[in-house]
Amino acid sequence: MKIIDILNAGKVTVSCELFPPKHGSQLSGAKLVVSETAKLNPSFISITCGAGGSTGDRTVSLAGEAQNVCGVTALAHLTCISAGRDSIKGVLAELASLGIENILALRGDLPEGQTSPAGHYRYASDLMREIRDYGGFCIGGACYPEGHPESATLQEDVDNLKIKVDCGCRFLTTQMFFDNNVLYNYMFRLLRSGVDVPIVAGVMPVIDGRQINRICKLSGTALPPRFKAIVDRFSSQPAAMVQAGVAYATEQIIDLVANGVRHVHLYTMNKPDIAGKIMSNLSEIFA
Repeated sequence: MKIIDILNAGKVTVSCELFPPKHGSQLSGAKLVVSETAKLNPSFISITCGAGGSTGDRTVSLAGEAQNVCGVTALAHLTCISAGRDSIKGVLAELASLGIENILALRGDLPEGQTSPAGHYRYASDLMREIRDYGGFCIGGACYPEGHPESATLQEDVDNLKIKVDCGCRFLTTQMFFDNNVLYNYMFRLLRSGVDVPIVAGVMPVIDGRQINRICKLSGTALPPRFKAIVDRFSSQPAAMVQAGVAYATEQIIDLVANGVRHVHLYTMNKPDIAGKIMSNLSEIFA
């Protein structure tokens, strides 16, 4: 099933993101994570791709596992940072052969010390155009409520999103954020600028305070004082931090849905038990 049809069905949706293991690690453990996540009955499961497309083959494998073994619509990430047209077309053919109809098209992070893409594609929009012309796929893209780290202004970032939509992007998934007002202001800006595709709000339950500074540095996400106080208070108490992180994510999602946001994406960090706690807290809201 194409994700745009899931998002346009008029229901509140919740999806989950997983990442494949690095090469050298067993794939069986990741397949178990896919299976456990699928038991939560998410609207779809998103499988990421490693830096520079390094786990692309495993992305395809786990996307096939989610869709063809576990019966949950799969969204495969595809990056183009160092890719040529032939390699991209090869991946598209492989995904199509597995019946996977959904791709999250990304440029990917530049390797350290590199200032511009080295492959055939310079921007995610270039990859989206390639996928659109190939045919048969529903294309999604990423967006940044606090602005892409490489954009000079938020409006420049929004203008680039318009280009993505023109190149075939049917929906956008946000980078994580911890202040819902940031998202509401961003969505208003998108609508005012003519970007009217469905927005899927990315929520990350933070259950390990030691990781938060690194996560925020990589994503450009700011910590609101209320969330920072939670991390400062409970980060040295693992069990308490799990409870606090689940509670904060639960409250965040309740507020999103109450204010008209219909699509939520959980950055699960391959922890289906944590995703399960949140979805259990919201069982009637997601019903």
